[in-house]
Amino acid sequence: MKETPPPPTAHNPLAYKNEEFIASDDARPLRILAEYLEPMQRFARQGIGGTVVFFGSARLDPKGPLGRYYEDARTLARLLTSWSASQPAGPGRLVVCTGGGGGIMEAANRGASEAGGRTVGFNISLPEEQHTNPYVTPELSFEFRYFFMRKLWFAHMARAIAVFPGGFGTLDEMSEILTLAQTQKLDRRIVVLLFGTSYWKEIINFDALVHYGMINQEDLDLFRFADDPKTALSVLTEGIASELQAPAFARSLTSRNATTWLYQRSGD
Repeated sequence: MKETPPPPTAHNPLAYKNEEFIASDDARPLRILAEYLEPMQRFARQGIGGTVVFFGSARLDPKGPLGRYYEDARTLARLLTSWSASQPAGPGRLVVCTGGGGGIMEAANRGASEAGGRTVGFNISLPEEQHTNPYVTPELSFEFRYFFMRKLWFAHMARAIAVFPGGFGTLDEMSEILTLAQTQKLDRRIVVLLFGTSYWKEIINFDALVHYGMINQEDLDLFRFADDPKTALSVLTEGIASELQAPAFARSLTSRNATTWLYQRSGD
């Protein structure tokens, strides 16, 4: 006689409700997949089709020696949000997106909020907790455990990137986007703007990279420089407008097709 398994109880929960299992090493693939599917679902519900991403240091003090960059990021985000609101409904309606923390990230979320726009924050769980700044739209506030999934979402939704002065994290995020573009892993161009010419040319000797053959001369065309919000706005909006009919991300299924494909096979 076949034995009937006991019904789920507090001591015998369904696997996907077993918090101990979900937090275990064995369930890591499930957590990774969740950090892909949950944002996808939320963006679809909120009608978000694209972003302009601001990268920059969380450590930048608005009252410190580089404080002007805080105000410049705030102004640029406000201008971009107003520009986006003036566009016809569709791919031109973009929202400002940041890593959700302080410094430049706070400035950009703040500027977008001041213009009456919704704004995205991709926060990351760190040993020293990074709190989400108060200007992120609550429905568009995300918390990631995995850096690589957070970076995927930065790239997946971005129509343009504005890179303000920052440290290791900013360099990592900027290099990720430039590498995807250089290696032609993107089916469309993401406009990359480096804000603060003197800072970036001191931090990275781009000409030396060309001189030593580490990059090609034409790789310098993958990004532009700007030093004031008005110029930056012009560079970003012109680049965005030229790419609005291009596909979303690097030769992958579209978000809708990927979701359908997964659900059809899940049976639930």
